[in-house]
Amino acid sequence: MIRHIAVLIPARDEQDRIERCLPSVLAARRDCPVEVSITVVADGCLDHTAAVARRFSEVRLVETASSNVGTARRTAAQHALASLPIAPESVWLANTDADSTVPENWLTVQLRHADEGYDVVIGTVRPDPDEYPEELRRDWERTHIRGRPNGHVHGANLGVRASAYLQAGGYRPLPEHEDVDLVERLAGRRQLASDEAEVITSARLVGRTPGGYAGYLRSAAMRLAARDATAS
Repeated sequence: MIRHIAVLIPARDEQDRIERCLPSVLAARRDCPVEVSITVVADGCLDHTAAVARRFSEVRLVETASSNVGTARRTAAQHALASLPIAPESVWLANTDADSTVPENWLTVQLRHADEGYDVVIGTVRPDPDEYPEELRRDWERTHIRGRPNGHVHGANLGVRASAYLQAGGYRPLPEHEDVDLVERLAGRRQLASDEAEVITSARLVGRTPGGYAGYLRSAAMRLAARDATAS
């Protein structure tokens, strides 16, 4: 049984979005029946991300200068686990991003599936409707149907049992797709794709790395534009 959930949040120059992210995580923590810790790694930030995170007394802040999301996630996990006096089998690592907001059931859904025996919960994400143009949003919704999670891995909505995470070697210092890499190394573990607790994430088309979710949304926008141009 899970006795503790450690929320891990890497952040790089997210002073505006982390101000929405952290309250959503704290709201999800209120309904969770086990202890929850929150670790933010402000990595290579040139803005006020760290200062914003310090306003939240319930949040542990770690500052690093790697400018590498894989290293930032790994650092968050190391700091969270080092502070816990319990076995990793009883710890769940709930991952999200500083440019995302989680629903109130985010932690309880992951906890339920963890106690059902799953070692990995692959959650869905949805582009922020306040940022995503309506035409692109309609196109996105045609291929992302509620109740049919596609199993795409997003660090903004990913849960992993700490013992499985450690046995797989944890996050590697990759500049992007570190989440996909981890899940691939956990292929022998019991995994579940779920959209019960969908996370809202930034819909920006230019992200911190060339690929990532911003790259995916940018490619989708380019495909739609090319299709419309052909149709006209």
